[in-house]
Amino acid sequence: MRIEIPERKKLVYETTIPIRWGDMDAMGHLNNASYFRYLETARIDWMHSIGQEPAPAGHGMVIVNAFCNFYRQLEYPGDVLLRMYVSDPARTTFETWGTMARADAPDVICAAGGATTIWVDFPKQKALPLPDWLRALVGA
Repeated sequence: MRIEIPERKKLVYETTIPIRWGDMDAMGHLNNASYFRYLETARIDWMHSIGQEPAPAGHGMVIVNAFCNFYRQLEYPGDVLLRMYVSDPARTTFETWGTMARADAPDVICAAGGATTIWVDFPKQKALPLPDWLRALVGA
């Protein structure tokens, strides 16, 4: 099943991640799990950039699903340009999206993925409404 990222989304973060030799698989290209790690790295780095540190004793963001579409192989050596987007704030959730391209070919998308992100009370393990500051940040 292929899920397309929407046209209407807001760019919130951009980073470059080096492809490590150990990220490769036996076929000589980036292991599929590494794409999810790159998406996770961008999401966590974005959270840090907005002052949202992980707070296991408080409130914060977690993902409830994730996907990735693979279009072209990424191979060592090189750097991945990952652009992270947000969209569709709802009562307790919003969508995060990421595109991955080689830094030396930024307009050629090699993979694209996303995740539904939910705001939770960690100790209670319960969804909470998005805080106003976050809703404003992820809104169009």
